[in-house]
Amino acid sequence: MTSQYSTHWSLEPTRLFLNHGSFGACPDFVIAEQRKWQDLMEKEPVRFFEELMPGLLQKSRHALGEFLHCSPEDLAFVSNATSGVNTVLRSLHFKEGDEILVPNHAYQACRNSIDFVAQRWGAKVVEVAIPFPIEGPHTVIDLMKSAYTSKTKLVMIDTVTSPTGLLMPFEELTAYFESRGVEVLLDAAHGIGMIPLNLGTLGASYVTSNCHKWLCAPKGTAFLYVRKDKQKKIQPLTISHGHTFPLGETTRFRHEFDWTGTQDISGWCALPAVIEGMADLVDGGWEGIMQHNHELAIQGRNILCEQLNIQPPCPDEMIACISTIKVTETLLPNVVMHKPDPLHELLSEKYNIQVPVWSWPSPAGRYLRISAQLYNSIEQYEQLADALVNELK
Repeated sequence: MTSQYSTHWSLEPTRLFLNHGSFGACPDFVIAEQRKWQDLMEKEPVRFFEELMPGLLQKSRHALGEFLHCSPEDLAFVSNATSGVNTVLRSLHFKEGDEILVPNHAYQACRNSIDFVAQRWGAKVVEVAIPFPIEGPHTVIDLMKSAYTSKTKLVMIDTVTSPTGLLMPFEELTAYFESRGVEVLLDAAHGIGMIPLNLGTLGASYVTSNCHKWLCAPKGTAFLYVRKDKQKKIQPLTISHGHTFPLGETTRFRHEFDWTGTQDISGWCALPAVIEGMADLVDGGWEGIMQHNHELAIQGRNILCEQLNIQPPCPDEMIACISTIKVTETLLPNVVMHKPDPLHELLSEKYNIQVPVWSWPSPAGRYLRISAQLYNSIEQYEQLADALVNELK
């Protein structure tokens, strides 16, 4: 049985798509909105980029700033959250012996960026081991606070962890570290559209999030928030004309990030329509969407745990719209990049279910993560549970 909202998406009708968390999925109206801007761009490219683009980006930043409760002038557009993390890390300077804190549940691409930058500067990466299963948010708070020292200069915190699907106590942790002069880089790849974000009061130095995931914007649409007092030291990964062009009435931060070379900006142009259009789909707007997906993720997780006879690995308060469970204790060795786990392939080919399965070393085992978006239904998680029971018995 499909969800009442599934008609707004053009996903394969016979496929159980339970993996919104990886790349998102656009409703039909979003695809049409992006195409409108692409068509306009191709009709007269010079006019589009030189005359129209500044105003279009400003309109999108204002829509995004209103949604995130922050100044639009503190927002820059990037292609994805990994680029946002890299933008910050590659801009910062460290001294030998400086410490960067990161939980062991961090997204590996972003952790790789931290290791790369730390090695370049001679800084030390302090990995904080967060247990999974976990009792509650207090465990994360205690462990992260206990890792703080006078040498801590930066901490990267997730809003929701990618491998384990945990809603982190990022607000309390941000307040704790920032009050001690430690910059917080909030990796909110799973953030905007999934959980409420108030960047104006949060206090983090840096926040980056993918709009193409839970906001359902076009692929390659993300933002980087840089607190006003930090903007002078943050530069885009691509240095272009804005680095030296006369400022006029704008800021160097605005100049540099608004033009990094020719690229398809149609996804960013679509943001105002995405924010408004998604809100119109559900009674209660975005608050209703987030609550619906949160409740659906918990129901789906509970169905899997009951059928597989396992305990939920975290309390409900640490679930947003994704949930991860361990399906076997076996850790597959020598995993090749982009080669799917055999169970993932089996579920895809035999049962027509799209859901991620991977090996993870902490604690060692193979994990499965479900997502919950408007187009999903309870019956889909029941079908997944039946398939897992058949294949894991």
